[in-house]
Amino acid sequence: MVPPAVADHLLGDAGSALILIMLFMAIVSTGSAESIAVSSLVAYDVYREYFNPDATGKQILWVSRVVIVSFGIFMGLFSIALNAMGLNLGWVYLFMGVVIGSAVIPLWNMMTWDKASGKGAIIAAWSGLILALTGWLVGAQIQSGEVTVATLGTNQVMLAGNLIAILSSGFIHYVYSKFIDPQVFDFTTLDANIHLVEQDLSGLGAEQQDKDELRRAKRWITRRGYILTFVLIIVWPLLSIPAQVFSQSYFAFWVLVSIAWGFGAAITISILPLWESQDEIGRVFSGMFNYMLGRHGDAQECAEEEATPTKTVDEPESEPVKDVENPEKDAETPEKEDKEFEEFQKTLSGDAEEPKAE
Repeated sequence: MVPPAVADHLLGDAGSALILIMLFMAIVSTGSAESIAVSSLVAYDVYREYFNPDATGKQILWVSRVVIVSFGIFMGLFSIALNAMGLNLGWVYLFMGVVIGSAVIPLWNMMTWDKASGKGAIIAAWSGLILALTGWLVGAQIQSGEVTVATLGTNQVMLAGNLIAILSSGFIHYVYSKFIDPQVFDFTTLDANIHLVEQDLSGLGAEQQDKDELRRAKRWITRRGYILTFVLIIVWPLLSIPAQVFSQSYFAFWVLVSIAWGFGAAITISILPLWESQDEIGRVFSGMFNYMLGRHGDAQECAEEEATPTKTVDEPESEPVKDVENPEKDAETPEKEDKEFEEFQKTLSGDAEEPKAE
């Protein structure tokens, strides 16, 4: 509740309205992403994989829409039930790590480790979930002597459940893949196993299909991902240890760094997508402008046609076709041909003399 209180104190009603708008946009964008993710999983990984392997794009789209509507109704009813049970957003947010944390390391291994076992990933995820729920409930009983919504929502108990979920699943998957069911997967064959709907490559340019470029992108993401993970999980918490209880000046420094981080992230996520999509945005606005002026058709095609150089009369001509009916024309002198060619150029440029009346 700190951001709304600060915004209301500094800006009054305007600050409260801005906070509400920000929360609304964040929740709507998150809900949209969740709906698309669930619909994609059901449409591609369930419907097309097990029910209709030859599904067309129209059928995939129909299934996705049905899932989005169904998932939206279910989540709306589920949120009402959670609210009726007295579970606030913070409680649900922390509990989410207990429930899905066990899938983090197995998924990471499946994407990066060629010896990762698929069967081991499933076993590790479910085993980690069971262990996390057990540790979460036992932790509440040990700390408070009872298991209630309040005791299950304490920071220490939630932290224990989250850590058990993440670490136990990672350990189980490693042991299973290393000693029980070792695999040797060739990642170079991954692209061949990705089946597109109707082989639609729209939106994928040459750069997105270049394997060397994809390898460089993977290396760039992997290196910075490890560095950022180390900074956020190890370095950043360790910086708070020497200070013990924060003094006013140290707390001011801590807040300054947080604000700088927040503004940097806000600028990046606001400006970078616009910069990366400037060509697409330009085509959209160009199409809207042409539509308002009554110019129908694709603006991009018009621009490409305008940029295509037209053939001029100076370009080399192909070998002339001989006139079979009038062979004497083929015997005309080169001087006469040059003169006729000059007259033809004048005609194109509009400099030809007006024909005299007979």
